[in-house]
Amino acid sequence: MSSQDKKKIPDDEKRSATGGEVRPGGYPDVPLAVRMRPRDLEEYAGQSHLLGKGKLLRRAIEADRLTSLILFGPPGTGKTSLAWCISRITKARYVALNATTSNVEQMRKEIAAARAAKAAGERTILFIDEIHRFNKAQQDVLLPDVEERNVVLIGATVQNPFFSLVSPILSRSLVCELKSLSVEDIKGIIGRAISDKERGLGALNVHAATEAVEFLARSCEGDARRALSALEIGVLTTPPSPDGSIKFDLAAASESIQKKVVLYDRDGDGHYDTISAFIKSMRGSDPDAALYWMAKMLYAGEDPRFIARRICICAAEDVGNADPLASVLAASALQISEFVGMPEARIPLAQAAVYIACAPKSNAAYLALEKAYTEVENETVQEVPDHLKDASYKAAASLGRGKDYKYSHDYPGHFIQQDYTRRKVRFYEPTDIGHEARIKQRLDKIRSGK
Repeated sequence: MSSQDKKKIPDDEKRSATGGEVRPGGYPDVPLAVRMRPRDLEEYAGQSHLLGKGKLLRRAIEADRLTSLILFGPPGTGKTSLAWCISRITKARYVALNATTSNVEQMRKEIAAARAAKAAGERTILFIDEIHRFNKAQQDVLLPDVEERNVVLIGATVQNPFFSLVSPILSRSLVCELKSLSVEDIKGIIGRAISDKERGLGALNVHAATEAVEFLARSCEGDARRALSALEIGVLTTPPSPDGSIKFDLAAASESIQKKVVLYDRDGDGHYDTISAFIKSMRGSDPDAALYWMAKMLYAGEDPRFIARRICICAAEDVGNADPLASVLAASALQISEFVGMPEARIPLAQAAVYIACAPKSNAAYLALEKAYTEVENETVQEVPDHLKDASYKAAASLGRGKDYKYSHDYPGHFIQQDYTRRKVRFYEPTDIGHEARIKQRLDKIRSGK
């Protein structure tokens, strides 16, 4: 494109990628991922659970009855593209802001413009990317105009909005979760970008190897933006062949995408969902799944000590007395990880995770504590029996402290029956699993008075 041609691009279209009022359309001087944004729902890839035929969101868009909308999901799943697509379909003004760079003054300015547009018979879609970064006061600024339909708010976030957005915003919006795109979805997007002569790379005569497309689709982790960015830089930096075509092969694809980026926000859903899966895999006796989730966390840069602490908790809560060695091994893994650091810390962590996953399971001790907590919380708190009270001071005997206490080691088997609470309680019910079976055998004998 010549500099003369570039001058012909309207300013409002140039501003579309960075924010401000725009009219949906093509823009040849912006990244491929932006140029390939879908123009209608037929071009939109993925999210069939929201946009499939007959689904609520699709019906609302096609009937032009859309209320404010909150889109949340991983990067590159089409949140911005969907907002852009909706503006085209509904022929509304489109204003894009980013919560990381916009302030209240700018937001009020755009809302004032939206009110004026409404008075002139034109609706405005106000798209706010990373809306979770707005504080409560900033979110509250939006409420009156969302309520009065001066703007149709479309907020995008990678975090769970039920944790990051105020209730009034949520109650006035349709909340939709976008899923990571499938490999087939990404392959379709790449294919359209290669063949599209108007917006894509079709004019460059690109010959993409099947394995190169497959590699990009699998390596981008469901992120269409990342796949298209890698494709663009790979194609544009590959010298043309003598026949003028560009051969985009596996080597070019591998070099373009570099190291895989794993979705794992230490403060977001990726963090909590992954550690939850890790713990549940150990609890469920699946060492392979436990290792997978641990590998994901370590690959993404998680602190190994955080993982080690979760292993310790799982050892105590889920293995318990079925295999007391589990807690010892977990504590050892924590200690080792603290003084050796990465990458070697992965080794004891793997050992501990596998051991705990494969160990017999019992949460009897944990459940017993929960029962005891409930007892303390809901019943009259018991006073310590006199014979169990501290008798180490001179006046203790005169107060009856320690009187009639029976020292267990003075009796056969190092045991003697006596009351250890004023009101009889029973919380611990050992299982017949692993080492706890032996505990149960002895405890049953004690409890029966034999």
